[in-house]
Formats: sequence, C-alpha cells, structure tokens
Amino acid sequence: MHKILKGALAASLIAMSASMVQAADIKVIHAGELLAKPGEAPKKNQTIVIEDGRIKEVRDGFVDAGEFGEAAVRIDLSNSFVMPGMMDMHVHIQGELSANSDSETLRLSNADNGMKSVMFAKRTLMAGFTTVRDLGAETTHIYALRDASNKGWVDAPRIIASGGVAATGGHGDVDGMRHDLLEKYTSKTICDGPYDCRRAVRRAIKFGADVIKITATGGVLSDTNTGTGQQMTDDELAEIMDTAHGLGRKVAAHAHSAGGINAALRAGVDSIEHGSYADKESIKLFKKTGAYLVPTLLAGDTVVTMAKSSNFMSDQIKAKAIRVGGDMMEHFTVAYKAGVKIAYGTDSGVSRHGTNAEEAILMEKGGMTRMDVLKAATVNAADLISMSDSLGTIEAGKLADIIATDGSALDDLKELLDVDFVMKDGTVYKNQ
Repeated sequence: MHKILKGALAASLIAMSASMVQAADIKVIHAGELLAKPGEAPKKNQTIVIEDGRIKEVRDGFVDAGEFGEAAVRIDLSNSFVMPGMMDMHVHIQGELSANSDSETLRLSNADNGMKSVMFAKRTLMAGFTTVRDLGAETTHIYALRDASNKGWVDAPRIIASGGVAATGGHGDVDGMRHDLLEKYTSKTICDGPYDCRRAVRRAIKFGADVIKITATGGVLSDTNTGTGQQMTDDELAEIMDTAHGLGRKVAAHAHSAGGINAALRAGVDSIEHGSYADKESIKLFKKTGAYLVPTLLAGDTVVTMAKSSNFMSDQIKAKAIRVGGDMMEHFTVAYKAGVKIAYGTDSGVSRHGTNAEEAILMEKGGMTRMDVLKAATVNAADLISMSDSLGTIEAGKLADIIATDGSALDDLKELLDVDFVMKDGTVYKNQ
C-alpha cells in the first residue's frame, strides 16, 4: 500500500509539473505579399510561423494554423504587404524641437522628460519602427527606457542608446544659457585633448552606453556662431575610436563639413550622421573603411521649414538651418550614386516622432530606389548595429519584428506613412 501511495503521489506531481509548463506561444501569419529579405524580390501567399517571439519558419502558401497546435493563433494579412520592422538609426526620443523647447528645458525635470520619451517611443513603434538608435538624450532615463522596452514594461521600439562625447564649447556641449547654468548642465563626458576624451568614452560606457556618439563638427541647432566645421581634433578622434572599439562599442559621428567627415572617417568611425557636405575624398574614405552614411534628410527639410516659417530660432541658427538643410539632398544623391553604404535615419526629435517614414519619401526624391530605401531601413540598419543575426529580415531563427501595409511599399513608399500592423518580438502592438 505504501508503494502504491508513493507511486500515485509521484504521478500526481509529474502531472502538476506538466500542467505548469506553459505551452509555446505560436502565431501563424498569412502574408499576401512578403518582402522577407529587402534587396530580393517579394513572394506571394506566404506563411510565417512564429514561436515564442522568434520566426520558426517561412513556407509557401497559406498553411492551416491548426497544423501547429490547437493554441496557434492565425493572423490574417493575406491582403497586405508584409516586411521586416523598420529601423531608425538616428533619433532623439526624449523631446521635439519647437517654440517651447527653451522653456521646457527650464521647467521640465529629467523625470518629466523620461515620461515624455515613453509617449514618443510608443508613437515611433506604432509608425512601424521596431528598433531605433538614440543618439542624444539624458542618459539615466534613456537607459531606463531601453531596459524597460527590453523587459516589455512599456510599448516602445528596441532601443540602442548612446553616450555622448563632445569638445568643450562645441556642438553637443550646452549653450545659450547664463554662465551659472552652463556650469551646472555641462556633461561629465565633455572633453579636451585625447586623454581626456579617452576618459569621457570610458565614463560613457561605464554608465551604460551601447554606442558612442561624438560631434566631430559644429551643428545647426547649437546657439553659437562656431560654424559647422571640424571641432574635434584628429588626435581626439583617434583616441575616441581606439578606446570605444577596444571596449566593444561602435562610434557614430555627427558631421556636416567635409573636413570633419573625412577626419572622422580616417580615424575609423563606424557611421557618419548627416554627412551634409561629403566630397570626393569622403566617398573614397566611406568605401575604403566600410562606414555607413546616415543621411537624416528629414531633419534638414524640417529645419529649413522652421527657419522660414517661425520666429523661435535665433538668427544664427536660422542661417545655418537654411544653408545646411538646403544642401543635404544634393550631397546625399552623390554619395548614393557613388555606392556609399547607407542606413536609414531621421534625427527625429528635430522632426516629430511618429513621422519617421517621411525620410523614405525624401530618400526616393534624392534618387534612391524604393528597394534600396527599404534595405537601408532593415538589412543595412541591422548590420550597422551588429544585429544581422537577429534583425533585418524575416527568416528562421530571427526575432519576429514584422510590419504590414495595405499596399506595396515597392509600388509607393507613401504606404509606409500608414502602417497597419506592427509586431515586435512576436507581440502584436497594432493590427488594423
């Protein structure tokens, strides 16, 4: 009798354990037209099987969801154009440029801006951008938002978050305030000379930076008359690259002038942001080093409009905005036609969050093919952030980041302005 009771108890415990094991989360998408690998032709009538947030397989035809178990959920996108989630490689998720920007700097706490960033992040996700690279934010809160997104605490894109390193008095340092506030708000990663810049990079990584963002040249929105030429010296740039790469971090360089672009490329930077005045030497260096250009045409278009139609910009910012913003498209076209590698980026925060797809329209206007635009926002972006093994295409083993539109973006990129379906990590966030 004792053995029978022990056997019954063991069987009961086994049954309880089995019931406590959660069944796999399986979703089956029927895709009417699937661009699984941007750069290759799309396919009609495809089935995407997703298990526990990852793509298990892609099959021809519409396969019955019941084949994958009673709990499998079918998602009907049989009348939609389906593609990998888009990625924006240059955003500033904590704010938006406006006439209220100065007053908000004084009135809103870092915590307030952290809460705003949750709102802006959700807008970005709902626009079909499932991964972003944030290149300038208050670090405590952007790292918290990154981690919250990874844990599923908030509805937000996957965030690659930077730590910023800039030269004293240059773009990326604080400006336009009275002297005591300049002292108060100066970041501890502002640096002078190669060894101080080494310290600044190490500090940024210590506190959580996924990537290092530097300002090799002056910037349009700095409220100073220091121009848009090279501001970080060659020896500073070289030390930053060596230190960051030695600690396993890539470096993104804000750069407008050809001199600053070329200095950053010679030093070994991984991406040039804006690249407004890239010249023939720049193109040779891009192709020699394999660095990416992240063009941010939407930012240029936005600041030109703001400078001409509003009065909140200072005269020196207006002048830079009209000149630089107006020149970006021409240099983008030359770089693209020359075969420079391009990754999608908007500088959203200058433009409004959630309108990120407008960059695609401008890229096509600059001569880029629709397929190459989509590739820049998926395959190339994944390569830039070293995540090609898990993002950028819809293939077995990759994370299930998937979006859909009514019509084909290969026929009209304006379809991206109204994304109907958004999935990130296998979770559906939007399904119209």
